[in-house]
Amino acid sequence: MLVVFALFIISKAGGLIYNREFHTGLSKLSSNDYLMLAGSFHGMHAITKQLCPAPPTPNVQPASAAGLAPSPFSSRPTGIEVLESSHFRAQCFQTLTGTKFLLFTEPQQPNIDSIMRKIYDLYADFVMKNPFYTVEMPIRCEKFDRGLDGFVKVRS
Repeated sequence: MLVVFALFIISKAGGLIYNREFHTGLSKLSSNDYLMLAGSFHGMHAITKQLCPAPPTPNVQPASAAGLAPSPFSSRPTGIEVLESSHFRAQCFQTLTGTKFLLFTEPQQPNIDSIMRKIYDLYADFVMKNPFYTVEMPIRCEKFDRGLDGFVKVRS
């Protein structure tokens, strides 16, 4: 069994709106350190997104010939997606609205993309559909917490 250490959710402005530790193993930080870490990661993500070279245009038939509209997101630069050390791996998933999910796991953790997708689904179902939640504000939602606990504890 491999370990998911923690989850951070960072707003599009770079503020830490959710952090949750699932297992011990990472060094303990103060609440101010968590805020600085989220802001620093947000800044590095923005800079690396600008550094990203333009991807080559694929040789495909025009979208109009296929009957589809061209996707505005197919060649978007992404910024930092993975930071890995010998002790942990930080995987970032950024939504189309700019919210970032930063998941800290053991370096060998398999299927991180599917874990991130499930966490995003829980977020969409329990946070974004909550009529009392205001976007960009700290997330305080018991159903989201319970859903994460159930999902992460089953995997570890």
